[in-house]
Amino acid sequence: MNIDEPSLRRKNLVVLGSTGSIGTQALELVKNSPDQFNIVGLSAHKNWELLAKQVDQFNPDFVVLSDESNRKEFEQSISVKPSSLEYGPDKLIDLATYDDADIILNSLVGFAGFQSTYEALKENKTVALANKESLVVGGEILSNLSSFKTKMIPVDSEHSAMLQCLVGEPAESIQKIIITASGGPFRDWSYEKMQSITVEDALNHPNWDMGAKITIDSSTMMNKGLEIIEAHWLFGLDVEKIEPVVHPQSIIHSIVEFVDGSSKAQLGPPDMKVPILYALTYPDRINYSNETLDYKKPINISMEPVDYQRFPCINLAIECVKKGGVKPAVLNASNEVAVERFLNREIGYIQIPEIIELSLQNIESNSELTPDLLYEVDRETRKFANRLLR
Repeated sequence: MNIDEPSLRRKNLVVLGSTGSIGTQALELVKNSPDQFNIVGLSAHKNWELLAKQVDQFNPDFVVLSDESNRKEFEQSISVKPSSLEYGPDKLIDLATYDDADIILNSLVGFAGFQSTYEALKENKTVALANKESLVVGGEILSNLSSFKTKMIPVDSEHSAMLQCLVGEPAESIQKIIITASGGPFRDWSYEKMQSITVEDALNHPNWDMGAKITIDSSTMMNKGLEIIEAHWLFGLDVEKIEPVVHPQSIIHSIVEFVDGSSKAQLGPPDMKVPILYALTYPDRINYSNETLDYKKPINISMEPVDYQRFPCINLAIECVKKGGVKPAVLNASNEVAVERFLNREIGYIQIPEIIELSLQNIESNSELTPDLLYEVDRETRKFANRLLR
């Protein structure tokens, strides 16, 4: 995976999903490095109040509020009107392909982020990708774009770690990649105890501070399954060469094992700003004052095998990438629906993988894989998964 050399001038940055966890942390980094970045575009969905504050602070040229139900309140709350102020989800494509942008940080949530990634890469934009679903659902399509290998930079901590370990290493030297998982809040829970998991239990992640959806995915270990699919496309590796392990301390973010038996690991305290900043400055590094490991003190690092019986979501994801086609799209859509229904207290925690498995068994397509087909399968799956277990 080779990324073009960065320019020495300030980089013009568009942040899709600027009010979410990744977006707000990215803007904090930009605020602390004004000589490195210039914000030219921002987008949000519902959080118009925070978007308004961001617009006043960073004065971007192009702003999109994809849910325009609070359009009037939003416009009244901003002090400086951007050159382009647009509304509706379709306008995200215009922002993702904005001529003045050097980097598109895609931190949109869910499959809605795929089209922005697709169109940005088609326009040869550098994409710092924090939207898992782009690769999970559309990796087969994206990987066929000529700009994919040179313009796609991962933001996920695990894939950033893989990239950092692989700098200067030829692809044929990789024997396997070990992708680490915290194990989430239920690592030590018995299957019987997991029957009674509440929403509050599942949102209580021991190591990371993330949004609700990804926190639930972490607790079911679906996030690790999705990350295996991402790594498969990002680094062109067979899924059998990507091995998940449980690492409760979240200090080692990934390990690359090479054909000569040696390994490289990327380490650091849990802090998403590190991989965000690396994606925005790759292949360079700039100063960032953050907590680091104190090697003068004992550091406990342990590894455990994944319990696939208690966490079936990870196996469902692995089987999907082996089958290919629309299966990853079905996996993603049914998982999004199941997680949302769990958060809304419509279903129990252990019914999340049930909904996903039933969706995978019932929705298929042998048609040519295109963006339109993916959207059709996504819609069909969501309808189906919403009807299950009523």
